[in-house]
This record gives sequence, C-alpha cells and structure tokens, in this order.
Amino acid sequence: MTIRVLLADDQALLRSAFRVLVDSEPDMEVVGEASDGAQAVRLAKEERADVVLMDIRMPGTDGLAATRMISTDPTLAHVRIVILTTFEVDDYVVQSLRAGASGFLGKGSEPEELLNAIRIAAGGEALLSPAATKGLIARFLAQGDADDGRDPARTERLEALTVREREVLVQVAGGHSNDEIAERLEVSPLTVKTHVNRAMAKLGARDRAQLVVIAYESGLVRPRVE
Repeated sequence: MTIRVLLADDQALLRSAFRVLVDSEPDMEVVGEASDGAQAVRLAKEERADVVLMDIRMPGTDGLAATRMISTDPTLAHVRIVILTTFEVDDYVVQSLRAGASGFLGKGSEPEELLNAIRIAAGGEALLSPAATKGLIARFLAQGDADDGRDPARTERLEALTVREREVLVQVAGGHSNDEIAERLEVSPLTVKTHVNRAMAKLGARDRAQLVVIAYESGLVRPRVE
C-alpha cells in the first residue's frame, strides 16, 4: 500500500525538497502541496491523503487551525498529521498535539528520520518521536495553570479504564513502544496493543499522541522539568 502524503508549508523550496525525498521512496507518494492551512484542509479531502506534513506558521489559516479542522472532521478521521517545526520548544506544537496532531519533527531532521516518521504516523502504531514529544508537553504543562493544567473532565474519564489500561497508559506517556511496554509489564505486545486501543476508544483519543496529552492533562502522569 502506498502512503499518500500531503505537504503543507508556505516555503516552496522546502516543499520541493520534501517532494523529491518522499517521491523517491517506493512505498509513498506526494499527492498535493499546500501553501496555507485552508488549502491543506481542502487537499486532504480531495487527494485522500494519509499523512499531512504540516508547517505551523503559514499565512491566513495557520497549521494549528488546519490541524484542528482536519482532526475534528469525521470524513478525515484516517488522516494523520505530523507537525514540522524549526523550534524544539514551541507552544504551538503542544496546542497542535492537543488539537489532534500525531506528533512533531524538526525541519532539520535527517531524511531517514522524516521518512520513518511518515511511515510510523501512517501505521498508527507508535507516537512520533515519543521522548521528545513527551518532554515538550511536560515542559509546557509544568508552566501551566495553578492546578498543573489538570482537566477534571479527563480525570473523571480515566475511571472508565481498567487497572491494566492505566498502567499501559502511564507507559505510553513515558514514550515507550508496545514491545518495550510488553517487556516491562511481562505481557505480549499484542496484549499491549489491545489495551492501548481500548484506552483510546474509552478516552476518545485519535492516536498515541493524544493519549500522552490526556495522561498529563488528567494528572495521571505528573510533568517533570529537566
């Protein structure tokens, strides 16, 4: 199966570079280019994209607004969004993850990292750059409101999880893969995957990135600033 990739960035030179890289892979193809968020949303629908490489800062409708529009559109539930950023710490990145993005990647990343990120996001099996994403969320939530950013509604929703599902959620928030969680909890990777999927369904999360956000916002996992 070929992964259909949409490029959303206001810099034509960057889009061209990404297109050459993506189109060189036998299992993926660029199906469209957008220079702003509104165009990205439209093309995601028209071109049936699987993964959108989304810049945050674009004229008009920015990447944050576009991410929110895509993630809340039931017809685009299959679309995964990878945020591209030139900054390691960016409040917009956290907001994008909360809005439904699957993760983020620095524009200065190596080509293989970008290609691997697309495959991971398309597969939906693991959070993109888990340790980095977790650390970014932790830093911003640690600087949040007096209640540590805890969302009472999400804390209440955690009650629907079983003890084992909570344990798995804590491990997911720690940036661990299914195989790593399986080893830590002494169960099979398939069992971990089942618990992750059930937790996502109960908490209304699109993917593992959303589970990380929920784990912090609910207070299940407390942020630590290194």
